[in-house]
Amino acid sequence: MSNVPAALRYAKSHEWLKLESDGTATVGISDYAQNSLGDITYVQMPKVGATLKAGETFGVVESVKAASDLYAPVAGTVVAVNPLLDRAPETVNSSPYENGWMLKMKTANAADASALMDAAAYEKAIG
Repeated sequence: MSNVPAALRYAKSHEWLKLESDGTATVGISDYAQNSLGDITYVQMPKVGATLKAGETFGVVESVKAASDLYAPVAGTVVAVNPLLDRAPETVNSSPYENGWMLKMKTANAADASALMDAAAYEKAIG
């Protein structure tokens, strides 16, 4: 059974989003996604300042099993990337919701997060 924190929103492509009151969002991949990928060996991130459209590829995660594109759950501008993932990409496996976050972005429209799945809908989707 995957860990699906109730406070987050989820994309069909298995990214999660945590929206802050100032419109900044933290993005990563779900426990289900990291478990499906297996041992993560490399994470490619966008540059700070990159502008992303909702659904646009922002990076790649590589594992011993596969390489998968990462998709922006909402539109916005990248304000930070997780420096830990350069030297310890396996952190995504051990801590997908805390230490293994991938990027922080200033959302173009914070209300867009409401179009993402809540925890109950995501649990149903990954069934």
